Amino acid sequence: MSELRTALETDAELDALREEVRKLRKINGALMDRVERSTDMSANAFSMFETAISLEAKVRDRTLQLEDALGRLAKANADLAEAHADADAAQVRLRDAIESINEGFVLFDAEDRLILYNEAYLGFWPQVAEQLDQNLTFHDIARIAAHSQGPAGAQVAPDRWVSDRLAKHGIADGGQVQRLADGRWIQINELRTSEGGIVGIYTDITEAKAEDARARARELAERNVVLQSTLDNLSEGVCVFDGSGQLAAWNDALRRLLALPENFAGALGSHAELQRWCRETLAMDDQGCLDWRGGGADQQAMVCLCTAGERHFELRSNAMADGGQVFGFTDVTDMLRAQASLQETAETLERRVSERTGELVDLNRKLEGEVAERRAIEAALIDAKIVAEKANLSKTRFLAAASHDLLQPLNAARLFVAALGDRRLALPTRALVNQTSTALDSVEDLLEALLEISRLDAGAIQPEIGPFRIDRLLQTLNVEFAPMARSAGLAFRIEAQPLWVETDLRLLRRILQNFISNAIRYTPRGTVSVACIQHDDRVEISVTDSGPGIAPEQQALIFEEFRRLDTRSQGKGLGLAIVKRASDMLGHPISLRSQPGQGATFSIALPIGQPQREEDGDTGQPTRDRSMRDLSVLVVDNEKQIQSGMRTLLTGWGCSVVTADGYDQAAALFADGRRPDIILVDYHLKDGETGDTVITRLHDHFGVRIPAVMISADRGEPLKTQLAAANIPLLNKPVKPAQLRALLRTMLA
Repeated sequence: MSELRTALETDAELDALREEVRKLRKINGALMDRVERSTDMSANAFSMFETAISLEAKVRDRTLQLEDALGRLAKANADLAEAHADADAAQVRLRDAIESINEGFVLFDAEDRLILYNEAYLGFWPQVAEQLDQNLTFHDIARIAAHSQGPAGAQVAPDRWVSDRLAKHGIADGGQVQRLADGRWIQINELRTSEGGIVGIYTDITEAKAEDARARARELAERNVVLQSTLDNLSEGVCVFDGSGQLAAWNDALRRLLALPENFAGALGSHAELQRWCRETLAMDDQGCLDWRGGGADQQAMVCLCTAGERHFELRSNAMADGGQVFGFTDVTDMLRAQASLQETAETLERRVSERTGELVDLNRKLEGEVAERRAIEAALIDAKIVAEKANLSKTRFLAAASHDLLQPLNAARLFVAALGDRRLALPTRALVNQTSTALDSVEDLLEALLEISRLDAGAIQPEIGPFRIDRLLQTLNVEFAPMARSAGLAFRIEAQPLWVETDLRLLRRILQNFISNAIRYTPRGTVSVACIQHDDRVEISVTDSGPGIAPEQQALIFEEFRRLDTRSQGKGLGLAIVKRASDMLGHPISLRSQPGQGATFSIALPIGQPQREEDGDTGQPTRDRSMRDLSVLVVDNEKQIQSGMRTLLTGWGCSVVTADGYDQAAALFADGRRPDIILVDYHLKDGETGDTVITRLHDHFGVRIPAVMISADRGEPLKTQLAAANIPLLNKPVKPAQLRALLRTMLA
């Protein structure tokens, strides 16, 4: 195509040169004519000579221009001849290329006129070959092909086929399939050229269509084989009739059930013959189920119970969408006989039941006396249950009071240690204070866990589930048990990871304390290690020792109360019993892996918790909180040790502290119109007085609502609910100084 374009450009340039030569020749002739006519006999000879010289120069210039133009014209003719030769060669190569392909090729210009084609294209439309010299358009070719009935679709409505073909040709965005009248199939792919024309490729796909038809035929045959196999394996007799009422499919069960002859397909090949056989030969009472209803699939299926002599059939009739009908015959004779037998058996059983009913009436009279006796026993059991519930309630109240009395001195000790830790101390002394604080934490958590487990047995409290970092707890346990392991001559290590878990912190700590203390107690030499590993959605904490190990038959017994495998130890046999109870309550499975002489590994699986934003911790250096300097604090507690501990702690923070044992003493201390900045009140005071009552009376005394904090060892939900309704913060004993300081900062902000 590029060579053809070059040839056309050369022709245009040659025409321009010819036009320029023609103009030069015309100008030269005019000048010569002017010279001949300009001879004026009256002019002198010199003037004529000058004119002749001037004209000669002009003629010479024009002649040179003419010669140059003729040279350029000759070169252009040579280039044009070469371009024509190249174009002819390119056209020959293009013609050879399109003739070498098996598909039909055709090219139309932007005006949809035929430009180029090959013999394969004429093979699809031979009727067009005689008129190709008439500068045909695609519309002309389509009209000729339609009226000669070349395409199969044009045999019925040629004009409609032409209209549809022109519409698809105008789009020219893909392929289409046409069937010819001689049975061939062609696939037409048409695309737009860059100049706005259309190129078309015509491919004979007759063999592919035939292969596709053969494949569908094979698939249909396979389906028919499967269908026939399915029908033959049915115990139900089935026959299918097409829309004209002719027999299309059946199975051997049909012939057997209806006692049909061997060649029944030829003798009873229609619906009418089957109907006649059933009604006349078998005397079947079909109740209209055998009537022809092949009018569409929207009809409801019919089911009826028919009799044919001594046999009984369940007959089903279904109309198909193509107008055919399906009949199914099921022999239910044996089933009906079984039903009759069952009915007879049921009647016999009814008679026996009536006889036994009379016997039971007599027996019931005898049992009534026993029932009365059992009711008396049940009443006695109810009374015993009420007594037990009252005892359980008393136990709960006792545990609440005991927890308060036991935690009071522990709370005072914590306050004193916290106050001592805020002072400037030498490093060895500070280390002792820190170890004392850690030991108090251990005693506190141990005591709280024991009391809470006891109250859980009484049903008084529920575990407090929340997220926390497990490595913080394991670091605390390391400080607590490392000295114990060193004194026992054991290597003790904890591999902690900063993983978040979701559980009750105090109960988990109690469980791990029991695991570690047991491992240290029962391991004479070697190593005790604690590992923390994450598995998908859970975190497993394991404690492994190199002790004597536990036999498999004894592993379940060690979780019972007062069970000790080594009676030489000082344990009471309660640690693992508490562990089992706490883990069951939390829903965290525990496991034990051990063999005699190979040590033991106790582990607990915890759910992963949602990470929380953490605040910066203390630096460990004693400081005086400027936000609490000269802060006036009123401490109301009936325990002198608590008062002294609070005074020491708060004074170390720069506060001004006043203590009282109840409302009367507190009101007397502030009788001059002064009032504190904040009130810290214990819940259980002397003579039955409670902290919430003291806070209310002090607010009335001062005439203003002063910020107040409630401190109590009671962790019950009723107290939490009561204080939350009154908008009073609650701190549980033993009070953690860091927690108290953070709460005071928040309330005074």
